[in-house]
Amino acid sequence: MTKSLWINLPVKDINKSKAFFTALGFSLNLQYGARADSACLLVGESNFAIMLFEENLYESFIGMNIADRRNGGEVLFSFDAESPEEVDSLAQKVVDAGGTLYGEPGYKDGWMYGCGFVDLDGQRWNILYMDMSKMPLG
Repeated sequence: MTKSLWINLPVKDINKSKAFFTALGFSLNLQYGARADSACLLVGESNFAIMLFEENLYESFIGMNIADRRNGGEVLFSFDAESPEEVDSLAQKVVDAGGTLYGEPGYKDGWMYGCGFVDLDGQRWNILYMDMSKMPLG
């Protein structure tokens, strides 16, 4: 059975992408992706792995061209925050590190507080704090 899931993402500049994601608090895993054109990031308590590959290397793995993320999107990556204040702090870190907010921090449906951002390579991300005590049942 599958033991883990890794997300693989193409990036234009591996060093800028490593700096961006480590500024958000993601950890580098030097056991994997220690080449000059790739990196492995660990996310959260479960150490979920995200692999970054410079575009040429990524295309060699997938056997096709990378989709134009400026004209559409297929995936929204979401991760949780401990509080609305942490969402706000991470949103500021995104901007400071060169990312763009596409959704300003705020409440949705009275129990979710979050924001959306675009990383340096056009991937869309979502940061959410969910107050489960206010979540509607059903």
